[in-house]
Amino acid sequence: MKVSIIGGGGLVGSSAGFALQCGGVVSEIALLDVNADLASGQALDMLHGAPSVADQVITSGGYEHIPSSDIICITAGLRRKPDESRLDLINRNTDLFLGILGEVTKAGVKKDAIVLVVSNPVDILTYVAADRLGLPLSQVIGLGTQLDTIRFRSLIAQQVKAAPTQVQALILGEHGDSMVPIWSSACIANLPLEKFPGWNTKLADELFTRTKGSGAEVIKKKTGAGFAVGIAIRDVIHSIVLDQRRILPVSSVQEGCYDIRDVALSVPTVVGRKGVVARHQIELWPKEVQLLRKSGLVLRQTLEQVLSRIGRGKK
Repeated sequence: MKVSIIGGGGLVGSSAGFALQCGGVVSEIALLDVNADLASGQALDMLHGAPSVADQVITSGGYEHIPSSDIICITAGLRRKPDESRLDLINRNTDLFLGILGEVTKAGVKKDAIVLVVSNPVDILTYVAADRLGLPLSQVIGLGTQLDTIRFRSLIAQQVKAAPTQVQALILGEHGDSMVPIWSSACIANLPLEKFPGWNTKLADELFTRTKGSGAEVIKKKTGAGFAVGIAIRDVIHSIVLDQRRILPVSSVQEGCYDIRDVALSVPTVVGRKGVVARHQIELWPKEVQLLRKSGLVLRQTLEQVLSRIGRGKK
């Protein structure tokens, strides 16, 4: 299957491309970027390593790749300017995103293609993509809290000195300030996390706070996140390509799960070849459900501000 990464010349897009190359599952990776030379250079660098990894087609270019793409991954975005408000940044990124969607639509999308939105604010832009592209809602997915979830697991593993792959913990809701940690199901090697020596509520709060600030922490130290988000993107794309039907915390337009509707956020989602195969309303602690619904309301307020400016797509 062919994956085209829009914004493939940047840190996130190129990290995703490299993660997919190392995964060796997809058959073709195309890096698309407004900076054609940068995308070409990233593709060339990956191509040089291909003999030691997998027999894949690795290319770069523009929207001419879209009609033959099975998965369209959008990573392009803008960073906040000094003294710029959050809403101003959202508006600038939304305008950029609308331009990308226009070019994608003009190029033509396969009827069964999956669109994976990574650009921030991911939940808002996932809704906009679902509204504008004319694809079934199940075929538009946002990376959502998949990145937050693996960050969360990594920090828990580091704290309790556990094998990272044996840590199970989940974050749902917004990829942003109102994200919700799901402590009710957190475990290590199927053993309840709360039973581990030294674990307490104060430590739990500290780790969640650090998880929420992980993006800012990485930006401060190296200007932007790349490797982990590339892995998170790979997790979702592999589940699609291999029809694994893994349950992942990805964002999609909700139609009633946990009584949340008409907003995109992350709930336990079965991801397969057709995109969103199902959503599971697993029983959570009442407080977790309350916070998840509150996250939906927070996102809805921002979404209404965005839609009042750009309008809705034509159905």
